[in-house]
Amino acid sequence: MALAPKPLSLSSLSPFPTPHPFQNPNPRPLLLFPKFHSPKQPTIIICNSTPLQPQTPTPPISTPEPDGSGPSAPTRGDIFLQRHQSTAASSTVLAPIKKKKKNKSEEKALKPSSSTAPSCYGCGAPLHTSESDSPGYVEPEVYNLKKKHKQLRTVLCGRCRLLSHGHMITAVGGNGGYPGGKQFVTAEELREKLSHLRHENVLIVKLVDIVDFNGSFLARIRDLAGANPIILVITKVDLLPKGTDFNCVGDWVVEATMKKKLNVLSVHLTSSKSLVGITGVISEIQREKKGRDIYILGSANVGKSAFINALLKMLSYKDPVAAAARKYKPIQSAVPGTTLGPIQIEAFLGGGKLFDTPGVHLHHRQAAVVHSEDLPVLAPRSRLRGQSFPNPQLDNSIADKIRTNGLAGFSIFWGGLVRIDFIKVLPETSFTFYGPKALQLHVVPTEEADEFYRKEVGILLTPPTDIQKAESWMGLESKRELQLEYQDIDRPACDVAISGLGWISVEPFSKSLRSSESSAVEATGEIALTVHVPKPVEIFIRSPLPVGNDGAEWYEYRDLTEMEQEVRPKWYF
Repeated sequence: MALAPKPLSLSSLSPFPTPHPFQNPNPRPLLLFPKFHSPKQPTIIICNSTPLQPQTPTPPISTPEPDGSGPSAPTRGDIFLQRHQSTAASSTVLAPIKKKKKNKSEEKALKPSSSTAPSCYGCGAPLHTSESDSPGYVEPEVYNLKKKHKQLRTVLCGRCRLLSHGHMITAVGGNGGYPGGKQFVTAEELREKLSHLRHENVLIVKLVDIVDFNGSFLARIRDLAGANPIILVITKVDLLPKGTDFNCVGDWVVEATMKKKLNVLSVHLTSSKSLVGITGVISEIQREKKGRDIYILGSANVGKSAFINALLKMLSYKDPVAAAARKYKPIQSAVPGTTLGPIQIEAFLGGGKLFDTPGVHLHHRQAAVVHSEDLPVLAPRSRLRGQSFPNPQLDNSIADKIRTNGLAGFSIFWGGLVRIDFIKVLPETSFTFYGPKALQLHVVPTEEADEFYRKEVGILLTPPTDIQKAESWMGLESKRELQLEYQDIDRPACDVAISGLGWISVEPFSKSLRSSESSAVEATGEIALTVHVPKPVEIFIRSPLPVGNDGAEWYEYRDLTEMEQEVRPKWYF
């Protein structure tokens, strides 16, 4: 028979040597287990307590008196209705205050300098509603509507709409900016937006214009890209003269690139207009990106936006992400500085984003000195056709003198932007001009060149395109004397490249000018020229670019060592 356990009291189990001051005044035996419990020894739990300190009495909290008690007490439904009515009354009182605050916030238009503001998908400028003639401006009604529906990424600013309809609106000032228009951002500020790339692990796709190879190359690209790998893309190869051998051009580009000592993965000859070479660039990007973001870099007006549009077009055939991105693609125009901020583009399924970046504005190009309205004149729109001088088809008194004595003692004006004085040349020496068709060539005797330029600039010699612009035109202030040596009379001696315009091929002994009466010519010699250009414009002397049908005949491939073959980048077309 189970026996009930002996009654236990807390006083008997206390660990304190003295009685605890807070003991139950009426101790009663406490049964810890019922009679039917197991006879096993119970586990004793001891609770230690500390004496309470006397506290200052707190005033009683007043509670609202009930509306009634007993049958007259409010039901739960009545309480709910009372709360609902009080909430509605308070919202009615606060409504005018909230409306007044909202009106004040609407009066303060969104500032374009806000770094967190969404950007125009066409140019990358921050969206705002304050200045109607600045990049990124959107009408307040449109902005608020798009913001309400979370569609600000689909907004095109007013400037981009005008650019898409052919208007010439510049926005970049400073060293490398463009005169003639309102300036909202400096070239230095745009360059600063790219400075973070040298601290990140990204893939750089660098674009170079083949028509302005030296002027658009960005020799100091490492200041922006750091040690990141580079894919070199040569654009606008469809503008080269008919009959050009692209094997020769590709080798020429690689040779010029090796002299720059850059870490180039590969070289691609492309045309965004005809889509030539775009597939090869896509394959190289997919192979080398390895989860990294891709940044398109290049000088202003080199064709970055057109290249990205061509890239998205080719990707959209197999990639639905790129197909969706084509709907909101960057704006392309003839205005240098169209893109004013980085534009993120979702173009790849496998990770890594594509970024269109602001062009690097260079002060030494012709585009930095001409008026904004004359910028389209500098952009060739069709295949280049070289204009050679002396021209056998000329039939005037000057032509007769040139046929007899050559160009020595004469000057050629290339529009209103370049003047070349011929100091020492052979009678058979030929100069071929490759550049925009809108720039006409005019030949005058050197002693009459200064007076001719003062009278005809803005009229016959354009750009500048009118007399008003000619009055503020700085003129051809920079003069450079060139001593060009040649080693072979059967090939061009060199190219004289004008930054931002084109180039002049110097052929010491032209085949077209040779005759049976031509005297024996030494295989080596020297040609002396003086070139006049606007002050900041640079002049480059380079090895001749092999273009046209004759280029493949005289171009020579250099023999490479095994080490050179290993480090030399491959080129694709």
